[in-house]
Amino acid sequence: MEENKMTSSSHCGLHLVHLDLKGAPPKVSYLAELFPLFRTLGANGLLIEYEDMFPYEGELKPLRAEHAYSATEIKEILNLAKLHELEVIPLVQTFGHMEFVLKHPEFSHLREVEMFPNALNPHKEESLVLVNAMINQVVAMHDGLRWFHIGSDEVYYLGEGEESKHWLQRKENSTEKLCLAHMKAVANYVISSHPAVKPIVWDDMLRGVSEETLTESGVAQLMEPMIWDYAPDLDVDSKVLLIEKYQRCGFPKLWFASAFKGATGVNQSLTLIDHHLKNHLQWLKVANSIPADMLQGIALTGWQRYDHFSVLCELLPVGIPSLAVCLQALQNGGYSEKVKENVEKQLGLSNLEIDTFTSDSSGSFPGSDIFTLVTQVCFYLKPSVDELLERNRYVTGWFSPYHRKRKILHPIMIHHFQPDVLSLLAKWNAVMQELQAALERVFSMCTVEEWMEENVHPSLYKLQIVGDDLNKAIQAQS
Repeated sequence: MEENKMTSSSHCGLHLVHLDLKGAPPKVSYLAELFPLFRTLGANGLLIEYEDMFPYEGELKPLRAEHAYSATEIKEILNLAKLHELEVIPLVQTFGHMEFVLKHPEFSHLREVEMFPNALNPHKEESLVLVNAMINQVVAMHDGLRWFHIGSDEVYYLGEGEESKHWLQRKENSTEKLCLAHMKAVANYVISSHPAVKPIVWDDMLRGVSEETLTESGVAQLMEPMIWDYAPDLDVDSKVLLIEKYQRCGFPKLWFASAFKGATGVNQSLTLIDHHLKNHLQWLKVANSIPADMLQGIALTGWQRYDHFSVLCELLPVGIPSLAVCLQALQNGGYSEKVKENVEKQLGLSNLEIDTFTSDSSGSFPGSDIFTLVTQVCFYLKPSVDELLERNRYVTGWFSPYHRKRKILHPIMIHHFQPDVLSLLAKWNAVMQELQAALERVFSMCTVEEWMEENVHPSLYKLQIVGDDLNKAIQAQS
């Protein structure tokens, strides 16, 4: 097993667990079970991406999701974090990934491109008023904030709006300058309104900007970049070069962002731990290659959707073993047999598999029943339906769609596949009921419905249709 020696795990500063609330936001009761585990595993902070789960008030009330947390619930979450010594950094998107705002008719006139709800128009004064109001409401609910993450990643189609096209006709203007000007305006607002709070920004819109433009913009004095890369083969040398560039541009401090889940496929259901562990081992190498006093910390991202409109990827309980491995690897400066044993002990797993999706035991960590049942659905039940309907010779040969439509059925063949259909249906229904109950303990009904409709119902429906057709064909014979 690979071990990356580090003099001290504190070299990485704060170890933040990212809670992406734009999909499958957990009930507060579940977070109350998780926070002590996060702390035990080596986390000392949370990066909370509120999106539409924050209880915005006044003109911002339309931003609230139907199942948004109440102000009381937010206070409860923050108190739980404080109780378990987890420093909270809120994340509010202020430029790109603004779908949760710009999809609403009240705010659609603030889009950069009229058709697309992703990016904010940086030319309109009202855009800044909106963003500032969001920041104020979120900051007001948090005591003693030291940092505030203003997002600003993946500002797609920036420069393609009508006002931007007109602005860009002037020779001295560029999309990069437009981007930096908006980031600077938002960061300036945070600092002037909340002097104790330092803005953090995703770094991808800064990476390609020339040193001269970046230095002249003055953003380095106002914000700390969070460099994100979720790849298992992250290029250490190029990251070090990028950090040196940021240093030359005047950024005194910066952050890293890795991923423990939600970065391997838009509709991924199971977390491949090895992929994410390798990503963290690469980040440890980067941490060892830069001045220790530059690094504020690392955010272990756990994406729940790729964007506001995409499907859910791995649910938080499914990603807990991966999070445990990654946090422990950071704390111990690498991965070893000792780390593996410690994670097994903390999660109640008899055998932790990091390079396959399967696990021999269900574990005793919060949500471990969901982890076990989701594994069953994805790894066994879904393939078993395909196996029966597409590769069982009696079904494909004697009960094809042609047979089913006309209710043609060889009586002898019923006995060859009817027991399989009934047995599989019984298994599916039992697992579905168990999973539904487990999910309802952790998530709101809309999350339960979404996950079941995406991941369970399609296979179950196919199976039920075959069962119904079989009954009709048998009745037609009698």
